[in-house]
Amino acid sequence: MRIMGLDVGEIKIGVAISDELGFTAQGIDVIERKNDGKDIDRICKLVSEYKVNKIIVGLPKNMNGTLGPSCEAVKKYAIKLKKSTGVPIDFWDERLTTVAAEKALLEADVSRKKRKKVIDKLAAVLILQNYLEFISIVDTR
Repeated sequence: MRIMGLDVGEIKIGVAISDELGFTAQGIDVIERKNDGKDIDRICKLVSEYKVNKIIVGLPKNMNGTLGPSCEAVKKYAIKLKKSTGVPIDFWDERLTTVAAEKALLEADVSRKKRKKVIDKLAAVLILQNYLEFISIVDTR
């Protein structure tokens, strides 16, 4: 079963995919936001190409756990995405994933220019990897 992870931002969408066994997440794309139709078409192509069974969308909660305007925008986008792909969608708390991605890239001594290109993809990897680790713990209980 393949699972796709998305970090949906206002400017870019980071995309990650799990291996077929659901153990690891790999970054596969960063989609420059143009309009919802074009963005969703690209995601639909990736869903088909990788035979995705589920999509995990990062939910940008406020630090106190409340849902703000960004969450509502992401939820609306996810509804459109579900209608287009027909794939079930779940949400995952993405608080601090971009911060963790930035820190990992800084520790790896990645240049500022390269960081800007890959940070959204790495954030999607972190969202998906955290989800995969959570479901593996739940499945073993």
